[in-house]
Amino acid sequence: MAAKADLVILNGKVLTMDSARPRASAVALAGGLILAVGSTEDIRALAAPGARVIDAAGGTVMPGFIDSHVHLFQGSAALEFMDMSGAETADEAARTIRAYAGANPDEPMIFAVSTIYGLMDGRNPTRHDLDAILSDRPLALLSPDIHTVWANTLALRQAGLLHGAPVPEGSVIVMEAGGNATGELQETGAFGPILKLNRTGGRDMLGYVTGTEPEPPATEEERAADRRLIAKGLDHAASHGITTMHNMDGNFYQLELLSDLDASGDLKCRMQVPFHLKNYDPLDRLEEAAEMHRRYTGDRVWSGRVKMFMDGVIDTHTAWMTRPYPGTDTVGEPVFEPEHFNEACRRIDAAGLQISVHSIGDLATRRVLDGYAAARAANGRRDARHRIEHIEVIHPDDLPRLKELDVVASLQPRHSALGDYFPLIPQGTLLHDDQYPYAFAWQRIRDTGTPVIFSTDWPVIPVDPMRSIQCAVAPLDPGAPWDVRPQSLMDTLASYTSGNAWVEFNEGRKGQLVPGQMGDVVVLTHDIEALAPDQIHTARAMVTICGGQITYSG
Repeated sequence: MAAKADLVILNGKVLTMDSARPRASAVALAGGLILAVGSTEDIRALAAPGARVIDAAGGTVMPGFIDSHVHLFQGSAALEFMDMSGAETADEAARTIRAYAGANPDEPMIFAVSTIYGLMDGRNPTRHDLDAILSDRPLALLSPDIHTVWANTLALRQAGLLHGAPVPEGSVIVMEAGGNATGELQETGAFGPILKLNRTGGRDMLGYVTGTEPEPPATEEERAADRRLIAKGLDHAASHGITTMHNMDGNFYQLELLSDLDASGDLKCRMQVPFHLKNYDPLDRLEEAAEMHRRYTGDRVWSGRVKMFMDGVIDTHTAWMTRPYPGTDTVGEPVFEPEHFNEACRRIDAAGLQISVHSIGDLATRRVLDGYAAARAANGRRDARHRIEHIEVIHPDDLPRLKELDVVASLQPRHSALGDYFPLIPQGTLLHDDQYPYAFAWQRIRDTGTPVIFSTDWPVIPVDPMRSIQCAVAPLDPGAPWDVRPQSLMDTLASYTSGNAWVEFNEGRKGQLVPGQMGDVVVLTHDIEALAPDQIHTARAMVTICGGQITYSG
């Protein structure tokens, strides 16, 4: 007797992401796996008595989205911290901060996320600006890219930063002429002490700031609070059709919390968590990465990857460039020195682990490629699928090296200044005119044959795949010196599904609607192929299914 389905999805526009059978109208699931795809009539006949029946009503049905670059714990916490995304002027900032502070009298520090650069009517805030808004309570504002914090005097004093402090290479406490901090803290090595003042004690960003464990260890009450927070973030991601996420910061603590949620049935998305190697870490710490990989190997919570940073961000001139930023004599600063980085790559690769490296500037990307080349020269060529995260600017000489070294380009379409979230980059400010065609050059990279995968980098931007898909397919076109090259819808969807399954070494097991693969599916409210490119964002997740279980319905 043929197997029967415990869940069927009928009347859909099914995109299987399988070239052998790209389209259908219905999908059947059984035991957490895809059972069959086919016509609505045939799939209806497979439904067991009492099976769950979902009417897609003409909406797209496709593999669940895999967001291959997120910061889950931070994103979860950001759902509850003060949101500054609507404040674009000094007056709006003051109103937002004072209203939140008044409504939250017990908050140990007023901490905000999504604070724009240039908040003080075109310039970044100083501690004096923030003191004028709120001086009697610690106050800190985190930039959207999670690379800069602006703090008031009380927060700086409590964190031991008011008079400066030693920081790792690549981090900066910006100082006043008189010897005190201005309030601007660039990169994690500078602002890490500030985060300990907030209500989470900084545990939400510990895997990002240091990659180490809570010290002292989290109490059971703190662990319960952190599990609740992460569960909220997982629910939020599932509401956007996401079934898997690749975390970009990590420690054993997060893996323990996720495993607890999995055991209690509250893990709404599959999660990969890396080991985070900092530039000041002894390379012997890589044994912890190997232990993570040995200990966490499931389909729902696993490791197997090491994350590093090579530079910062363009906005603060901390992205590492091949030549000085316009009108300056600075090229940014590397986080890792070349030989230190190369040796890290050699050791990680020799251990059979995957590498992800944050790289924004063109010189940073060149040095990451050099590190991957060093690993190959030492260990031989293997199917490593090492990744470079972001690649916001690339030198044309390095484009062919991506393919030559079998590198995966891990990109975020909505990070682009040609998207709908961040402002355009005016000429003569952050980029030279001849760099514009190689900034956010997603299609140029794809045209080399380099595998391209997509993500959001939540909470840098909202964890909404549809907005990112629209930014890839229908970017803004401000004209020269930009060279705008939209991507096709199907390439973009593959970069959010089958491509992301491939990069985690799960091709043939997930990322396609093919019998026998994991039952991870999203049903959209619209037929995405019928929407105008600039209307793709109107499609939302109607139902999300992970492992055959409905994780969102709305």
